[in-house]
Amino acid sequence: MGNIDLTGRTAVVTGAGAGLGRAEALALAGQGANVVVNDMGDAADQVVAEIEALGRKAIAVKGDVSSWAMGQQLVDAAVDTFGSLDVVVNNAGILRDTMLFNMSEQQWDDVIRVHLKGHAAVSRAASVYFRSASKTAGGPVFGRVVNTASEAFLFGAAGQSNYAAAKAGIVALTLSTSRGLERYGVTANAICPRARTEMTSHVFAEDGDTERLDILAPERVASFVGYLASPASAGISGQVFVVYGDMVALMAAPTVENKFVAADGTFSVDELDAQLTPYFEGRSPYQTYAAFSVAKLDTTGIENVAG
Repeated sequence: MGNIDLTGRTAVVTGAGAGLGRAEALALAGQGANVVVNDMGDAADQVVAEIEALGRKAIAVKGDVSSWAMGQQLVDAAVDTFGSLDVVVNNAGILRDTMLFNMSEQQWDDVIRVHLKGHAAVSRAASVYFRSASKTAGGPVFGRVVNTASEAFLFGAAGQSNYAAAKAGIVALTLSTSRGLERYGVTANAICPRARTEMTSHVFAEDGDTERLDILAPERVASFVGYLASPASAGISGQVFVVYGDMVALMAAPTVENKFVAADGTFSVDELDAQLTPYFEGRSPYQTYAAFSVAKLDTTGIENVAG
């Protein structure tokens, strides 16, 4: 069994004033970590109080994560207050759902800014810190980055083109972070969580079983985040997980379905027509790059809403 203890380590959690971020901050504190709690308002102070009630240390850093300056401020707060940065959990996000043909430029920009740029801002500042710490140590250091993607990017959710695009970008950012920081001892992984929060209250039906923890309780996802943040997960990086209920599903990398080759080395439109058109004739409209198979994932007590 691996070591899940985070005593003496420091985590930054964005969007931690409520919902999933709050549950993640509390889970990390429960494993011994000091926590920098980021959110826009006073809810961050309330979470700090909850963490301190557990006998752990925390500070609130309020503000919008979608700037390089705030990313740096969060990293500086961790290092200046607690002496190190060890874990980054990028969670902050907003929704501006609408069909693409109804979407305003502001709705697009807001979601991309908070989700994708917010992840990038904190990850960029953390990467500078991890690289410098590794050079000072003369070898790898402890570092964990956990990013929050969504099944929306797997399906290409029709009413969430801004959100789905941001989440797809977060997965690409995660893979790049994993590859770019592996030499310094840092891992980076992405989760696609389902959890009952204020942001998803309009999506999920209530859990009818009152005898156990809500099947979509954020605490269920937070446990997995706590694992990814721990020393035990050292061998896991560059991965994408779907997480909810009693289930963690590891996503496989995309594969090549088929390859079409020009007969004389250069395709003409006619030859493309001759090769591709018959191949796609009669094909199911659900057989696309979208991962509709993930919609079949289910767990006890959850009505499948992913499709």
